[in-house]
Amino acid sequence: MLAQFSIFPVGAKESLAREVAKIIDIIDRSGLPYTVTAMSTVVEGNWDEVMALVKRCHQTMRRSHNRVYTSIVIDDRKGAARRLTGKVDDIEKVLKRKLHR
Repeated sequence: MLAQFSIFPVGAKESLAREVAKIIDIIDRSGLPYTVTAMSTVVEGNWDEVMALVKRCHQTMRRSHNRVYTSIVIDDRKGAARRLTGKVDDIEKVLKRKLHR
């Protein structure tokens, strides 16, 4: 399962680097494969692993902010594995070149 999610405090100051760094640290320590982008993070794992991670990240942000916005998009494909990198690998094969990752 792939899950793309973003978490941020509502009504907070403009720069959120410290708050986001706390969340990325939790994701990194989870041991799940992930990719960080400027707007969200994509994590790969089974339902229970991913949902537990998102919950932990949300609760961590919630402890220091009165209002937190969490957005989650899930792509759950039965029997599929290694999709985090595999999907991009497939596109590179079609294009016959490496993409900037």
